Amino acid sequence: MTLSLSLKQARRLALSAQGFGKPQAATPAALKRMLQRLGVVQIDSVNALVRSHYLPLFSRLGDYPTEWLDQLAWGRGRQRQLFEYWGHEASLLPLSLYPLMRWRMARAQQGEGIYRQLAQFGRERPDVIARVLAAVRDQGALGAGSLSTRQERAGPWWDWSEEKHALEWLFAAGRVTVAGRRGFERLYDLPERVLPAAILDQPELSDSEAQQGLLLQAATALGVATEQDLRDN
Repeated sequence: MTLSLSLKQARRLALSAQGFGKPQAATPAALKRMLQRLGVVQIDSVNALVRSHYLPLFSRLGDYPTEWLDQLAWGRGRQRQLFEYWGHEASLLPLSLYPLMRWRMARAQQGEGIYRQLAQFGRERPDVIARVLAAVRDQGALGAGSLSTRQERAGPWWDWSEEKHALEWLFAAGRVTVAGRRGFERLYDLPERVLPAAILDQPELSDSEAQQGLLLQAATALGVATEQDLRDN
């Protein structure tokens, strides 16, 4: 059976799915519901007005204290309801999606689905990765700057130190997660010290089960989408 939609119907479905339906008051509960509905909020360093991850919620709920999102993303204990990972891009995602991302973490450990330079580093410098992981395990939440042994001055953009490469590889592989941020710098720690045990202890899903769950999440969030749209999200 083929279902046809007019352009007007498709637009209404997409806007409604994305939370642009009935006006909602900005409350902590409404913020949580909107994050579950969207499924992903992209993190970006752009700060022309405010950090870009604050804007999608403002556009749907109006003015709200940005501390509410900070607590959900980087708070302690039960306050935390989001985690950082590579969703569409660097993103905040609901904790309920963490089990659905493990297949990507497993592939990252094999050098798949990550930047070529990072995959090469994972193959060639396991010694640095092991040293950095041990430091995180022993010292707790750490930023790349506090671990760097680099003597020369860093170049622009992606001229990362070895320790930064190691942390990013461990993050992609799910061996560390983001415990918080200092300014915009990520602070990395072990997942078991950051995320709820109820999430980490969930049974492993097969790749197909996880991908099906993510496709359903994308379809719900988009409302109307092409196959390519679903794959990209």
